[in-house]
Amino acid sequence: MAFCTWLCLSVGILLSTCEAGRQMPKLSDKKLCADSDCSHPILIARALQDFYPGDCRFIPIRQGQLVYVYAMLKDRGNLFWAGTVQDSYYGEQEARIGHFPSSVVEETHVLMPANTEVKTTKWDFYCN
Repeated sequence: MAFCTWLCLSVGILLSTCEAGRQMPKLSDKKLCADSDCSHPILIARALQDFYPGDCRFIPIRQGQLVYVYAMLKDRGNLFWAGTVQDSYYGEQEARIGHFPSSVVEETHVLMPANTEVKTTKWDFYCN
């Protein structure tokens, strides 16, 4: 019986780590950006609370961190944004663009208007 329990736990851990390197479900079909490549941040926001990601499409955010927002997903009432976290000093956290709920941040500085509608691709939600 102990072997069966060990095997079930091992398979569960293996499956949870295999999330990386695969296509995840789309959160939206369109996003709003500053340009057609979504290469310029549209605003800076400050985290109101911690956010712990449920899967690899999302980035972890700690309360008080600055978040550079590059895109606002358009469907589902603009619930999710895409951006990167800027920590208290450069290099503490690896820069990675990922998604997060817009409700966990407050806008602090608008940098560019988000008036370019861009279709999302499979790479917007690919876990690597």
